[in-house]
Amino acid sequence: MHNFRELEVWKKSIELTTTFYRISKSFPKEELFGLTSQARRCMVSIPSNIAEGAGRETDKQFVQFLSIALASSFEFKTQILIAFNLQYLKVQDYDLLHSELKHIQNMLVKLIKIYKIN
Repeated sequence: MHNFRELEVWKKSIELTTTFYRISKSFPKEELFGLTSQARRCMVSIPSNIAEGAGRETDKQFVQFLSIALASSFEFKTQILIAFNLQYLKVQDYDLLHSELKHIQNMLVKLIKIYKIN
């Protein structure tokens, strides 16, 4: 088992989730149960799956949950692009989310590779 609170990727994904919640408060109210809700759920899924995987007994199980977190990150990437295209996100907010998400994705890929080898 791993201590998820010590994983930099978990810390970064918590920060990004919090940032997105703040940014998405300005989304149109009619999107509350649509894009806003969907994007928030998949963003929350990233650190949640990292934490759940860290609590599993084997590295294989950990990798499985890291892979789910990575998949959720790509789903979120799609949703912020849609939000940007609909002009719900300012350029600087989109750039920040996209940049931080890319960093988290790179960290997840590296962590998956490390634990797949072992």
